[in-house]
Amino acid sequence: GKRRKFRLSLKVLADVGIVGFPNAGKSTLLSRITNARPKIGEYPFTTIIPNLGVIEYEDGSSLRVADIPGLIEDASKGKGLGHRFLKHIQRTSLLIYLLDISFNAHRGGIEDFHILRKEVENYDPRLLNKDMIVVINKIDLESSKKRDLDMLLSYFRGLGIYAIPISAMKCEGIEELKEFLRRHFFNGR
Repeated sequence: GKRRKFRLSLKVLADVGIVGFPNAGKSTLLSRITNARPKIGEYPFTTIIPNLGVIEYEDGSSLRVADIPGLIEDASKGKGLGHRFLKHIQRTSLLIYLLDISFNAHRGGIEDFHILRKEVENYDPRLLNKDMIVVINKIDLESSKKRDLDMLLSYFRGLGIYAIPISAMKCEGIEELKEFLRRHFFNGR
């Protein structure tokens, strides 16, 4: 008989994918909105494999959420870990762009958003057609300026992009985010 070699690629099947830079709070967010218990640390690249969790709603409906390792600028050129995991968001219906508004963030939220979008586009331009939401994290930290938050919310509103401020650490805004996701996916039911 003939012998053949195949290379298979496993893609996580999730409804929602969380995309962000290292230390933006992706794993903390996943642990707050789902039943997942990912490893969480205050150092870059704590997440080195995709994590999957399930949001279970009182009516019995549920959503699968994937947290992929943090992207860095030029991830689409092979830098860092995130690019090899972007395949896991290809089958999602909605992307959460998670932005860190704290003083510790390298850039501003608008620049972070556009860099993340560019990395996603460089990986697969079709991913830009997915529904999305911007989640602005770490609003609880003293270094997070209210005027910066107001400016970010206004900026995204001007683009027609729904943005929600949260503190994943303190669970602020989490129920509003879960409710947004429920309405987005199950409003027609």
